[in-house]
Amino acid sequence: MGGGPRTRPGRKPDPNSERSELRGIVFSALPREGFTGRIPKFPLPKMAMGFWTKDGEHIDDTESAAEFSKREAALWKWAWRTPQAAAWAAEPWRQYSVAQWVRASVLCEGSDAKAADRTAMLRLADQIGMSPTGLAANGWKIADVEPEPLKAVASDVPVRRERRLR
Repeated sequence: MGGGPRTRPGRKPDPNSERSELRGIVFSALPREGFTGRIPKFPLPKMAMGFWTKDGEHIDDTESAAEFSKREAALWKWAWRTPQAAAWAAEPWRQYSVAQWVRASVLCEGSDAKAADRTAMLRLADQIGMSPTGLAANGWKIADVEPEPLKAVASDVPVRRERRLR
């Protein structure tokens, strides 16, 4: 086993722990309702798709490439309406990583995705904060909102109570 430095060794800071507070670790709150600003243009070139014949000729598959681009555009738009997009907008240098995550995600939706593709997609998700681990690693948390009180609903089904052991 090789040693050496790790990118994120040990436990992730917990935004709700007293220890994190004592160490001065502060998490930036992201808006729960998501980002409402302008969505930037997708920065990656269109994906070229095709196949090689036995004679070594490359045949373009423009229909598949168009479908791939359409799915990328939809996922890009969705991603830019998440809470994390508020942080990406403040740090434009992250847009390329977000675009790479979008492309890797669309690639992984296909049946011919390799394990390496899925690993890359998961690592990018952490890098851009699209996973709980990634949120903590970036020092972000989604803002808490006071939940609405539950409304009583009349029902014919009796409420089942749990038995507690004493």
